[in-house]
Amino acid sequence: MILLEVSPKGIVLPVKAHAGGKHNGITGEHAGALKVSVTQAPEKGKANNAILEVIAEALGLKRGQIELMCGPTSSQKKFLIREIAREELERRLAMALSEGGT
Repeated sequence: MILLEVSPKGIVLPVKAHAGGKHNGITGEHAGALKVSVTQAPEKGKANNAILEVIAEALGLKRGQIELMCGPTSSQKKFLIREIAREELERRLAMALSEGGT
Protein backbone atom coordinates (compact mmCIF):
# COMPACT_ATOMS: atom_id res chain seq x y z
CA MET A 1 0.00 0.00 0.00
CA ILE A 2 1.32 3.43 -0.95
CA LEU A 3 1.55 5.67 2.14
CA LEU A 4 0.02 8.98 1.07
CA GLU A 5 0.25 12.03 3.32
CA VAL A 6 -2.27 14.85 3.12
CA SER A 7 -0.73 18.32 3.45
CA PRO A 8 -2.30 21.77 3.21
CA LYS A 9 -0.94 22.09 -0.36
CA GLY A 10 -2.00 18.66 -1.62
CA ILE A 11 -1.07 15.00 -1.26
CA VAL A 12 2.49 13.80 -0.76
CA LEU A 13 3.36 10.75 -2.86
CA PRO A 14 6.52 8.84 -1.82
CA VAL A 15 8.47 7.41 -4.76
CA LYS A 16 11.30 4.87 -4.95
CA ALA A 17 13.09 5.84 -8.16
CA HIS A 18 15.22 3.69 -10.44
CA ALA A 19 17.06 5.75 -13.04
CA GLY A 20 18.87 4.14 -15.95
CA GLY A 21 16.36 1.30 -16.15
CA LYS A 22 15.31 -0.76 -19.15
CA HIS A 23 11.96 0.99 -19.58
CA ASN A 24 9.81 3.85 -18.28
CA GLY A 25 6.92 2.94 -16.03
CA ILE A 26 5.51 2.06 -12.66
CA THR A 27 7.08 -1.19 -11.50
CA GLY A 28 5.26 -1.76 -8.22
CA GLU A 29 5.58 -0.58 -4.66
CA HIS A 30 8.30 -0.83 -2.04
CA ALA A 31 8.09 0.02 1.67
CA GLY A 32 5.05 2.26 1.18
CA ALA A 33 6.46 4.05 -1.87
CA LEU A 34 5.53 3.89 -5.54
CA LYS A 35 8.36 2.28 -7.55
CA VAL A 36 9.06 4.12 -10.80
CA SER A 37 11.69 3.14 -13.36
CA VAL A 38 12.98 5.45 -16.09
CA THR A 39 15.60 5.02 -18.81
CA GLN A 40 17.09 8.47 -18.25
CA ALA A 41 20.41 8.69 -16.40
CA PRO A 42 20.37 10.52 -13.06
CA GLU A 43 22.10 13.65 -14.32
CA LYS A 44 21.06 17.31 -14.37
CA GLY A 45 17.48 16.51 -13.32
CA LYS A 46 16.72 14.47 -16.45
CA ALA A 47 15.64 11.40 -14.48
CA ASN A 48 13.47 13.51 -12.14
CA ASN A 49 11.69 15.03 -15.14
CA ALA A 50 11.19 11.57 -16.65
CA ILE A 51 9.79 10.26 -13.34
CA LEU A 52 7.39 13.20 -13.22
CA GLU A 53 6.24 12.38 -16.77
CA VAL A 54 5.70 8.70 -15.91
CA ILE A 55 3.64 9.60 -12.85
CA ALA A 56 1.57 12.15 -14.76
CA GLU A 57 0.80 9.74 -17.59
CA ALA A 58 0.12 6.71 -15.39
CA LEU A 59 -2.18 8.61 -13.04
CA GLY A 60 -3.91 10.81 -15.63
CA LEU A 61 -2.56 14.05 -14.15
CA LYS A 62 -1.32 17.26 -15.70
CA ARG A 63 2.38 18.08 -15.30
CA GLY A 64 1.42 21.23 -13.40
CA GLN A 65 -0.32 19.13 -10.72
CA ILE A 66 2.94 17.41 -9.74
CA GLU A 67 5.97 18.92 -8.03
CA LEU A 68 9.14 17.30 -6.68
CA MET A 69 9.21 18.23 -2.99
CA CYS A 70 12.35 16.49 -1.78
CA GLY A 71 14.97 13.98 -2.81
CA PRO A 72 16.26 15.43 -6.10
CA THR A 73 19.52 13.44 -5.84
CA SER A 74 18.16 10.45 -3.89
CA SER A 75 16.29 7.35 -4.99
CA GLN A 76 13.77 8.14 -2.23
CA LYS A 77 11.66 11.08 -3.43
CA LYS A 78 8.47 12.83 -2.45
CA PHE A 79 6.18 14.44 -4.98
CA LEU A 80 3.38 16.87 -4.16
CA ILE A 81 0.17 16.11 -6.06
CA ARG A 82 -2.35 18.96 -6.25
CA GLU A 83 -5.98 19.35 -7.30
CA ILE A 84 -7.11 15.77 -6.69
CA ALA A 85 -8.93 14.09 -3.81
CA ARG A 86 -7.03 11.47 -1.84
CA GLU A 87 -9.64 8.82 -2.63
CA GLU A 88 -9.35 9.51 -6.37
CA LEU A 89 -5.55 9.40 -6.24
CA GLU A 90 -5.71 6.09 -4.34
CA ARG A 91 -8.04 4.69 -7.01
CA ARG A 92 -5.73 5.79 -9.82
CA LEU A 93 -2.69 4.37 -8.02
CA ALA A 94 -4.45 1.02 -7.60
CA MET A 95 -5.29 0.96 -11.31
CA ALA A 96 -1.74 1.90 -12.32
CA LEU A 97 -0.28 -0.77 -10.04
CA SER A 98 -2.61 -3.45 -11.39
CA GLU A 99 -1.74 -2.52 -14.98
CA GLY A 100 2.01 -2.09 -14.73
CA GLY A 101 3.24 -2.97 -11.28
CA THR A 102 4.38 -6.27 -9.93
